[in-house]
Amino acid sequence: MTSMTVMSLIYQAMLVALKMAAPLLLSVLIVGLVISIFQAATQINEMTLAFVPKLLAGGAALALLGPWLITTMVDYIQSLIGMIPQLVQ
Repeated sequence: MTSMTVMSLIYQAMLVALKMAAPLLLSVLIVGLVISIFQAATQINEMTLAFVPKLLAGGAALALLGPWLITTMVDYIQSLIGMIPQLVQ
């Protein structure tokens, strides 16, 4: 196994991690931005007002994207397992 192979595997792993985390993080980011604008407009500084909607948005995104996330991870793991004979040589 060469250093290029290792770097390629690390790149693929980071790309899969980014693809899986981005939708969840973006949904929480958008909800947090909307809540922040609402808090700034109304001058309400309640911490639970920011935390609970972000938690619900993350849970909803996870529930909606769960099958896609599992499929993405299974495809990546199957490709890794399929590469084992070539990596051992």
